[in-house]
Order: sequence, then C-alpha cells, then structure tokens
Amino acid sequence: MGWRAIARSAIGTRHQEQQQSCQDYGAVVVAAPKAMRDRHGVIVGAVADGAGSAPHSAIGAKLAVATTLKYLATSEAWLQKRQRSWQRWPQPPSEELMRKLFTKAVMRSQTQLTQQANAKGWEPQDLACTLLAFLATPDWLAAVQIGDGFMVVRYGQAGAPAKGEYELLFEPDRGEFANQTTFITATDALTSMQVAVIGQPPAFIAVATDGLERVALRLKDWAPFAPFFSPLEEYLKETPNPETDDEYLMSFLTSERLNQKTDDDKTLLLCRCDRSA
Repeated sequence: MGWRAIARSAIGTRHQEQQQSCQDYGAVVVAAPKAMRDRHGVIVGAVADGAGSAPHSAIGAKLAVATTLKYLATSEAWLQKRQRSWQRWPQPPSEELMRKLFTKAVMRSQTQLTQQANAKGWEPQDLACTLLAFLATPDWLAAVQIGDGFMVVRYGQAGAPAKGEYELLFEPDRGEFANQTTFITATDALTSMQVAVIGQPPAFIAVATDGLERVALRLKDWAPFAPFFSPLEEYLKETPNPETDDEYLMSFLTSERLNQKTDDDKTLLLCRCDRSA
C-alpha cells in the first residue's frame, strides 16, 4: 500500500501580461513514520490562492501552506496528549476533534502571516490567501476549506472510476459579491471554515485553486466533470514517482488549450492511494 502524490502550480496568462508572479502554491507530504508507511500511511496536503488585491499574497500563500503542512504532519504530538495516534485510529475521528486540529493549524498560519507582515512593515491583509488542506489515511479523510477553490474525492478501490463517482467535498465560498471570497487573514475566517470527516477509504483526491473551477466543475450545481479528473487519476496510476516525472501535469497546466479557458493562476494537487503497492 502506498500514496502517489504531486502538487504543481502554473502562472496564469493575466499575471504574465501584468509581469506578476504566480500567487498560488500547493504542497503534499507523507507524514507517517517511515516504518509505518506501508500499512498506516498518513498523507497531508494543502493549497492556497493569494488574493489578487493583496500585494504580497504570493508570499502569504506559500507561508500558509508550509505552516499548515508542518502543523498537520507533526500533529502526533497534539494527539498524544489525548493518548492517541493516527496509527491507532482505523476509524475516522470525530468532526469535533478535527475541527479543533484544523483550527489550531489555521491559527498557527495566521500567526506566521502576522509575524511576517510585522517584520516587513506590511499589514496582515497584504498576505491574504485562501486555504484548502486535508489529512488522509487509507481508511478515512479529513479536510478543511477557507475560501474558494475545490477538493474532489473518489472513494473505494483505486481501480478505474465510473461516471459520477467523483464527489465535491465543499461548495466554494464565493462571498456576497462577485469575485469575492474569504481569506485566512479575515476576522471571520474561522467561523466560515468548512470541515468534513469522511469514513470511507479515499482512492483519489484532487485539490485546486479557483483558476481550474470552470474547467473541472459544472458551475450551475458544482458537479465534478469526470472527463477532467479521470485522465489525471490515470496519470497517477501509470506514474510510479510523479514528483520526479511531472511533464504530463505541467504540460497540461501550461497548455494553450487550458489557457484559452482560464487566464488565472492554476494549482493542482493530486493524490492516489495504491492498495496494491
């Protein structure tokens, strides 16, 4: 049993024309102790989209992802205070417990963003970004979302998906007005935070910033578009080490065909649990 995962970002054509940097960031890491990975693999991932109105949001997105991943990957210490560990948790934890854990991760990120802003003479809002993150074992999945972007999951075995098997975990937070969403630097970030705990084996997880929403989801009802996800899942199936073999994914993210449909930055995190490994 093993995880195959990759996270990549590509700058949007709008930011290229404006000579700006990519304001997205994503990363994924296997967090279980090495000796336990084959049987009790724990994987954590996070994606952030920097606010277009925030002058240093690219820095904020990277810092938020790095801080969140570090906290979730080392959450064993937090659990040990409760005399538990992820390896002893074949059944999904409660949503209440995971909300507490994700709240601590978000608050840690908020602290890091505030400290960075203070050190540079900026305002925390200058580092504003969204945040999507997950912690998964081969038996269950826990996830959190603040702001827009999406997380799509397929449960069960890692075989060929059937039409309609892909499920959207959270409806993207669009805010009250057009092009508006909630950022983790906002005062209401924690109250608007969406959390889910799913007690089914996750076979495939895809997390992305909102630059891919219109090509991956049917916007009228937020249904995942299976022809978008199935080739990506097949790519993970056929690629033993996607982190070192990212040509397919990067070619897709930078393709002219995709750029004709979206001019925004694009980050895509893919994760597959291979139970035959």
